Amino acid sequence: MATYPASQPVPTSPVSAPPGRRVAGAAAGQGRGRRILVYALLGVGLVLVIGPFVWMVLGSFKPQAEFLRLPPTWLPETWTTGNYERLFQNLDFPRFFTNSFVVATAVTIGNLIFAPMLGWALAKLEFRGKGFLLLLVLATLMLPASATLIPLYVLMSTLNLVNTYPGLILPFLAGPLGVFLTRQLFLGIPDELIEAARIDGAGEFGIFWRIGMPLAAPVLATLGILTFLGSWNSFIYPLVMTQEPAMYTLPVALATFATGQYQADHGMLMAGSVVLVVPVLIVFVLMQRWITEGVATTGLKG
Repeated sequence: MATYPASQPVPTSPVSAPPGRRVAGAAAGQGRGRRILVYALLGVGLVLVIGPFVWMVLGSFKPQAEFLRLPPTWLPETWTTGNYERLFQNLDFPRFFTNSFVVATAVTIGNLIFAPMLGWALAKLEFRGKGFLLLLVLATLMLPASATLIPLYVLMSTLNLVNTYPGLILPFLAGPLGVFLTRQLFLGIPDELIEAARIDGAGEFGIFWRIGMPLAAPVLATLGILTFLGSWNSFIYPLVMTQEPAMYTLPVALATFATGQYQADHGMLMAGSVVLVVPVLIVFVLMQRWITEGVATTGLKG
């Protein structure tokens, strides 16, 4: 056995990590890299989504001169509430707000009543032409809204409903999105449960109302929120269907009165956009859990 002086270091052979540990370390490093990439992409997406909203809120406190400045500024150099003062002075705000609220509420209630009925029929009832009707609903869902604008205007004009609440409400009382969402949910209800209800003497409407509607509560909450948001923010159709200022909805009134012949009042547009967004933003924040739950409940069955 060899001996070494105390001052001379004892040679040691290198010890390598076990292969399994090396593989686990490499996998952990790759996992951290993926997480960093995902967080970076989510951060970029968050900036792209929130950036315009922040710009709108800050711009509502800028004077008109700052909007024309190059390069543009994020923070107002001169903070002012004059844009909001002009908004409420120049616009009949209570009237326009009432128009938007009445139309959005009526359209939402109509969808919550009629869309589940159609969805139940397509999911649980057997009748001739059911497959064709489903294809028609899906085709309507994929059809751009601009394609139906002129036919709807001609129809409403023929019925003398232009510039009226019914003309703004009736075409949207049963949207294809609501029919599709509720159908997907009702497909998951066991047929045995429905047959048991029929044996007990329940009618079709009773089964729908007592079994289908309670189970559809999360989906209906989601449908109600999305329908209200879409109707509240609708611009093109109310612009075409309303000819008198008294029937303008809030988006139409804002675009009409804040845009002059040669120059737009950017500050007033920003202030009006903030006022327009605040109610729906509050509703969305309070009900976002229902949106997630409702979309997850529908699935993609059938």
